[in-house]
Parts: sequence; structure tokens; C-alpha cells
Amino acid sequence: MGKTVLLIEDEPNIIEAVSFILSRDGWDVKTHANGHDAMDAVRRRAPDLIILDVMLPGKSGYDILSEIRADADFATVPVLMLTARGQTRDREMAERAGASRYMTKPFSNADVLDAVRALAGT
Repeated sequence: MGKTVLLIEDEPNIIEAVSFILSRDGWDVKTHANGHDAMDAVRRRAPDLIILDVMLPGKSGYDILSEIRADADFATVPVLMLTARGQTRDREMAERAGASRYMTKPFSNADVLDAVRALAGT
């Protein structure tokens, strides 16, 4: 079986597109659509990689990323942040919170696949 990626995203079209791209590449894709219990999903799924939206219902992706980095079991898991906001300030916030990589929407399928492969070291 391939590696597991947890996609924490609330936009159905993005969930569908990213899930399709990664599944076709051999990833086991799990999804979660809100922020308030996203850390529970991380603990339950124990993913090899996390794709995390910045703007989620219940809690921001930055706050979730801080929780991931503070958890000894998941502190080193690569996290690809997705956002519709591409300003320098947003990128800096993601870097400070511990994002492994930052990608703005809209993005190409190839860009997502390349980023995930690079983060996974494959």
C-alpha cells in the first residue's frame, strides 16, 4: 500500500480533485473538512503527509499547524499549506507556524503532485 496523506480541506471541488490526483499516484487519501477537530483526525489517521487549508470552519490552518508541530508524534510530518491568499504576510505566517511548503489556489494538478512527491521524498 502507498503512503497516507490527510487532506484537511472544506471545498468539495478541491477535495475531489486532490483526492483523485493523489489516489491515481498510489496515495491512500483520507479527508477531513473542518478545523475544530482536525487534530483529532491527524491523531486518528497518523498520516505520512498532511495537506492543510488555511481557511477552515472552526479553526484556522495556522492554528492547526501549530498544534501539529507541538505534538511530538506529528511534529516532523510534512505539511503542505493551501490557501487562496498569496500575500507575503500569509507565506511568512505559514513559515513561522512550521509549514513545509506553501501553495496558493488556484493550483495545477501537476504542481500539487510535484509538491507532495517532493515532501514525501519520492
